[in-house]
Amino acid sequence: MIVMDVRSAELTKYAANAMLATRISFMNELANLAEQVGADIESVRHGVGSDPRIGYSFIYPGIGYGGSCFPKDVKALMRSATEAGCRTTILEAVEAVNERQKGRLFAKIASNFGDLAGRTIAVWGLAFKPNTDDMREAASRVLLESLWAAGAGVRAYDPAAMAEARRLYGQRPGLELCAGAMEALDGADALAIVTEWPEFRSPDFCAIRNALHEPVIFDGRNLYDPHQMAEEGFRYYAIGRRQPGPGVSNAAIAGARSPARDPDYRPLRAGVAS
Repeated sequence: MIVMDVRSAELTKYAANAMLATRISFMNELANLAEQVGADIESVRHGVGSDPRIGYSFIYPGIGYGGSCFPKDVKALMRSATEAGCRTTILEAVEAVNERQKGRLFAKIASNFGDLAGRTIAVWGLAFKPNTDDMREAASRVLLESLWAAGAGVRAYDPAAMAEARRLYGQRPGLELCAGAMEALDGADALAIVTEWPEFRSPDFCAIRNALHEPVIFDGRNLYDPHQMAEEGFRYYAIGRRQPGPGVSNAAIAGARSPARDPDYRPLRAGVAS
């Protein structure tokens, strides 16, 4: 137990969540840079996290943080600073990066298909993170609303957040809430992964490829290995992952990592339990 004055305790609570949000936004910026310069953010993440001063917690790139804590606490700390006559430039950037990152998956989908009118996108994951039904500030909401605005339909599934999605969107045209992950693929042109639920980590790729009109996956949580996706016949778009090239093998990438060196280790090869 740490005992301190009330003001310091309040600032500590906000600072902790703001620091974690900062780590997420920083890695998301690096992931976007990696795509532009031909680097692989998974290699970068492993290298950076191996530094004991940094570690592996909260340095997974993706499509932004959500929920009730991080967005609220970052905004509250910024507001408190403004009221105190201070400017929190770093936190302003953290929030701006996060809001921009929530649109990354839609940008990749739009870039791949061009005109989305009449397309149907399967969406796996609606909650802002696994093991909750919370859709507050979730990246899924930005994706859904962007797809609808572009004239696309959505077939969505989440293991826990279906009731919350019905509460938020009701019987909205363009949205079909499905009973299972594979059902969501029926009649879909592509798959978009938004939440890293464990059941999405090791799917039947053959069944996915056969169900989709086009073998394309947009992965907002970097669940799969780009090399395996190429071997499985998919066009695979993740966040900051380098596309497979000649002379780079799965074994070379996976061999650089181990559970002992990375406490948050997630296998690069899909089909291996995490």
